Amino acid sequence: MALDPAVDEEVNLSLYDPGWPTAFAAERDRLLSRFSTQLLRVEHFGSTAIPGMPAKPIVDILAGVASMDAADALFGPILDAGYTTSRAFNAMLADRRWFMRSSEGRRTHHLHIVVADGSAWRERVAFRDRLRASAELAQRYADLKRELAARFRRDREAYTEAKSTFVASVLAST
Repeated sequence: MALDPAVDEEVNLSLYDPGWPTAFAAERDRLLSRFSTQLLRVEHFGSTAIPGMPAKPIVDILAGVASMDAADALFGPILDAGYTTSRAFNAMLADRRWFMRSSEGRRTHHLHIVVADGSAWRERVAFRDRLRASAELAQRYADLKRELAARFRRDREAYTEAKSTFVASVLAST
């Protein structure tokens, strides 16, 4: 699947699928079997990692490496493992590398490679953990996601950007 159609996909949220953790675990195990020495830690994050949370049905995977040089060294091997991405897009990302995996013409996984225990790692895990720990906070986020998905249905970037203030407020209170 090329990136251009992915960028233009509508924002469609699905009800929480209890199979998402299993889909994560299977892909985590597959990645670790291929990159056991390079990937120091692998976590499920994003909305599919929050029980009950509506989400775009794409499993977000956070893979920790020793350095961004190590992330860059994985670029080709990750592509060989069935992911796709854009070098130009990744060149704009200072703290991570981003890949997507598809099956039958639809995205199934997003892989974010970051420095293990670096700020990008800590923020993503902290946000996930706060939502898992607070049903009230998770509900507020779910309501916001539904509102923004309706408002920005045809603009994924705007949808993502519009969530950033909420994410920042949660991280500031940790």
